[in-house]
Amino acid sequence: MTAADAPAAGVRPGTGRGALLRDLRDAVRGTEMDYTQGSLGRAILLLAVPMMLEMLMESVFAVVDVYFVSSLGASAVATVGLTESLLTLVYAVGIGLSMGATALVARRIGEKDVRGAADSAVQCVFVALAASLPFAVAGIFFAKDLLALMGADAWTLEHGYRYTVWMLGGNAVIMLIFILNAIFRGAGDAAIAMRVLWVANGLNLVLDPALIFGWGPLPALGIEGAAIATNIGRGIGVLVQLWVLFRGAKHIRVLRSQVRLRGDVMLRLVRTSLGGIGQFVIATSSWVFLVRIVAEFGSEAVAGYTIAVRVFVFTLLPSWGVSNAAATLVGQNLGAGQPERAARSVWITGWANMAFLLLVGIVYFVFNEGLIRIFTAEPRVVAAGAEALRIWALGYPLYAWAMVMPQAFNGAGDTMTPTRINFFCYWLFEIPLAYVLAFELEAGTTGVFWSVVLAETLAGLVGVVLFRRGRWAQTRV
Repeated sequence: MTAADAPAAGVRPGTGRGALLRDLRDAVRGTEMDYTQGSLGRAILLLAVPMMLEMLMESVFAVVDVYFVSSLGASAVATVGLTESLLTLVYAVGIGLSMGATALVARRIGEKDVRGAADSAVQCVFVALAASLPFAVAGIFFAKDLLALMGADAWTLEHGYRYTVWMLGGNAVIMLIFILNAIFRGAGDAAIAMRVLWVANGLNLVLDPALIFGWGPLPALGIEGAAIATNIGRGIGVLVQLWVLFRGAKHIRVLRSQVRLRGDVMLRLVRTSLGGIGQFVIATSSWVFLVRIVAEFGSEAVAGYTIAVRVFVFTLLPSWGVSNAAATLVGQNLGAGQPERAARSVWITGWANMAFLLLVGIVYFVFNEGLIRIFTAEPRVVAAGAEALRIWALGYPLYAWAMVMPQAFNGAGDTMTPTRINFFCYWLFEIPLAYVLAFELEAGTTGVFWSVVLAETLAGLVGVVLFRRGRWAQTRV
């Protein structure tokens, strides 16, 4: 047994079902484990389980809003969809900053520089607040203009715009909940990030119908109520995060004396985060180009593709949780001067992720039509969606590396390498390939679906090759 595999101090070793149940309990409760020591398998489990549940909770916000708003009519649902499109840039900045925050905090924790980690956390919050201001101004003063530019109908411009005002105007809570959870993940306190979203989602689940339909003494605010409920839920979640951060989590604590501007740390965060923002923009925009190609084959094809994408993304969420664990482990172990252990954590995470997605892929390949029929009974829509799932399932095991490798680079603070990979594999390869297969080779939507498999596989393989070169280990953050 090597030192890297030996149990950390205070960790009870064990095998079998009892040890697994104890580890799962610790994963949900949180643990003081030093992730730069001890079993990597246990470290991955303790980080991945709460991160998986956190990702699942994050997806619930959009589902809950659409579920209750759908009773207000098609225009109300369209308002939510158009606003989500406008919020994509907010998500891009928030997710990009969160990548930088995880890298900075994880590196300081690995160096055993707890005060430096707290300083980084404070500057992350300042940057997030500053980044939210332009979006808030745009939402409060130009919501109608933005919706009109997006092609909104008369009902949306007369009534639904208030939803957009609240969502864009209150975007600071989106930024902060992303950033603060990234801070906790980087520090190794993934269970806190998970519990915060439980609180926020629980409140949103109750407040959504209460404010939309007017329960008890509460007024019926319609679609505006959905936005207010979401802002209250996320806002209280942010207050809980700040309370825990100042009270002290298991791995990080901010002192009041540390609440001051540090230009050098802020600049380092922005520089590290630019690549993360680029990653998100490139990846999401590639899906927009693909749906534009699919649209040439009719509305049934678009509907089937849309449903398949939602199923595809939703079931990848647990896999993203595992991938996020790799980012924390890489950052902390590089900070501890253990690049070999950082690399081993990535390979273990990748193979575990691959095994999980292999099982999901088998389910998709066998039950593709049944899964699409949960959402629609329209034969042509079912046929298109089922074909997409069936083809995508063939590449599922390899998608694991397309998710783990970017997070490994991000955890090291090298956010530009995944950005370059995304640009090459999605913009220069996937989109032209989809066009050629669909139109030039007359494969139709089948060609578009295959372009996804080939592009994701290529992204994973390129990531593996570049990671093996080891340059990520010299990244400074």
